[in-house]
Amino acid sequence: MPPNLTGYYRFVSQKNLEDYLQALNINVALRKIVLLLKPDKEIDHQGDRLIVKTLSTFRNYVMEFEVGVEFEEDLRMVDGRKCQVLSLGAIS
Repeated sequence: MPPNLTGYYRFVSQKNLEDYLQALNINVALRKIVLLLKPDKEIDHQGDRLIVKTLSTFRNYVMEFEVGVEFEEDLRMVDGRKCQVLSLGAIS
């Protein structure tokens, strides 16, 4: 059985985030804002269903999904995009 990830996670560090955001074609102004943020995560994990809340001083964001089920992630409030996402397999 995979571990339950329910909990509150505090931001510790980031490495190569700017390169990652640039590869995603995030504009330079938004990249600079993101690099200043230290977002925490609050996760509610119930079986295969997860609710992930990203909490920051800039903007809070909630993502709900079921592991292994494709869903549309609406990122318009973050960077203007919608993405088809598939969370793969069991969490381990």
